[in-house]
Amino acid sequence: MNKIQKLIAELCPQGVEFKKLGELGDFENIGVDKKIITGQKSVMLLNFMDIMRNKHITKDILSMEVTASDSKIEKCDIKKHDIFITPSSETRDEIGFTAVVDEDIPNAVYSYHIMRYRLYDKNDVTPYFISYLFESEDLRNQIFKASKGLTRFGLSAKDFAKLQIPFPPLAIQQAIVNILDKFTELEAELEAELEARKKQYEHYRNELVVSDKWLEVSLGEVCDVFTGGEAPANCIKGLEPNEIYKYPIFANGIEIYGFTDSYKINKDAVTISSIGANTGAIYYRKAYFTPIIRLKVLVPKNDDLLSRYIFHYLSSITISSKKSSVPNMNADDVKKIKIPIPPLEEQNRIVVILDKFDALVNDISVGLPAEIKMRRQQYEYYRNKLLTFEKAA
Repeated sequence: MNKIQKLIAELCPQGVEFKKLGELGDFENIGVDKKIITGQKSVMLLNFMDIMRNKHITKDILSMEVTASDSKIEKCDIKKHDIFITPSSETRDEIGFTAVVDEDIPNAVYSYHIMRYRLYDKNDVTPYFISYLFESEDLRNQIFKASKGLTRFGLSAKDFAKLQIPFPPLAIQQAIVNILDKFTELEAELEAELEARKKQYEHYRNELVVSDKWLEVSLGEVCDVFTGGEAPANCIKGLEPNEIYKYPIFANGIEIYGFTDSYKINKDAVTISSIGANTGAIYYRKAYFTPIIRLKVLVPKNDDLLSRYIFHYLSSITISSKKSSVPNMNADDVKKIKIPIPPLEEQNRIVVILDKFDALVNDISVGLPAEIKMRRQQYEYYRNKLLTFEKAA
């Protein structure tokens, strides 16, 4: 921040010039459809999700093959430093995602679902600076106010051209891009590490709970299976309890449904979502809670079986639902699921190992997700600081 402030004091002490995006480049959104038409040339297509998922575009990212006419190939080409934008979506929050092209991409075109912004002045800094500006509070607010629609919202090329951005000297742009790049690179490294740890976790979980080592039994033999019903009459919805309503209510999703003044399950247990799109999802729940909406609850019948071991084993297998218009499973389906039962000492060893991995990849307070969240908050704080300028008189 000190370096940026010194540069501003030196290069633009009276404030920074603001410009309309239309002064700096052209917006085009003629695009190409996702079709294969006989007689047209085969090309790769840059599409909406490519922009949503990436900040940088290279030829390796493009995975969809389509056809296009010679005219479209010429008009919808993809050049180094082009900025691509998501111009419309079902929600305003998804308008204005951007990605910068890092290299010329021959034999490729862009989809008509995205917009190309090609700058008049070619340099290695400004496109990345502008791409970061599209994340700034000021430009997000402008996009939100300018967006139009009922079921789908968006901005036209003329609307985008009217948006105003701060346009400091190139040296300041470069310094800001360097700082923000370091943040995004660090977050990408953490995301990659998280993905690697998840694979490692799955590997060890599958190795530790292999079923051919121990006798398999059905869950119905070793667990009491309960089914959730209607929500209690005395309850509050939301994520915060109070002195009276302090016992959580769980439905089929991961979030807490609400809180009530009593409970139905008084032991640590495993729950299985049993209706809807989430059918088969496994969650571990601490004692003193109430299940609702047909949620299945597994409580070991004796102390020779650990609920935490059941959780890890069931998380390692695929639990199928009945084939119907609404996915579902009943208590008998759950009771028939087979599970290997190692000695208690071995269950404890497995749980200790897998709990460490689980905390590392899933715990939002101590694991990698917590680190990623913290870095993202730090990035957003400095991004907003760095991209806020006093306007020149």
